[in-house]
Amino acid sequence: MTGERIIQTWRDAAEQVVWQGRFITTKQRGNWEYVSRARNIRAAVILAIDAEDHVLLVEQYRVPLRRNCIELPAGLVGDSADSENEDTTDAANRELEEETGYQADRMEVLGEFYSSPGMVTESFTLLRAHGLRQVGPGGGVDDEAITTHRVALSDIPDFIARRRAMGDAVDVKILLLLAPTLLAPALTR
Repeated sequence: MTGERIIQTWRDAAEQVVWQGRFITTKQRGNWEYVSRARNIRAAVILAIDAEDHVLLVEQYRVPLRRNCIELPAGLVGDSADSENEDTTDAANRELEEETGYQADRMEVLGEFYSSPGMVTESFTLLRAHGLRQVGPGGGVDDEAITTHRVALSDIPDFIARRRAMGDAVDVKILLLLAPTLLAPALTR
């Protein structure tokens, strides 16, 4: 079978819902199994770098990993019945304040990205927060126990190495901050 025929076979196959929970849905199309957010919920991820070149990171326990994870601040857009049509920028502002205690004067949309496209349909919008100011303690809401870390950009590689040594997981979006360090040796060859 040619590549184009294989792709057409997947496109033509009926999508079946295998299981649906409150926030996720397991699906199958042909022999391909994957997960989607229920009700087309999306995510907003915030790159928050202050005027002193410190980045805001969050640490929270992630049940599937059974350990703390270091991440960029993020949250779901339109995840409650009363916020189904929530604007992504509004959600990013809300999540930034809830998780970190900071507000931004302006949010810049950097684009839509997919976290693990072979397994999950979830996309996230990456936003850059400008004009940061601390207005509260952060820490999340309800069942969240979030710790905010304000880390100098130049210290990110060492900070991540220390957190890994402590047993923390590191979210893939942290690669945004590690890319210069990871690419430097390859670019000098």
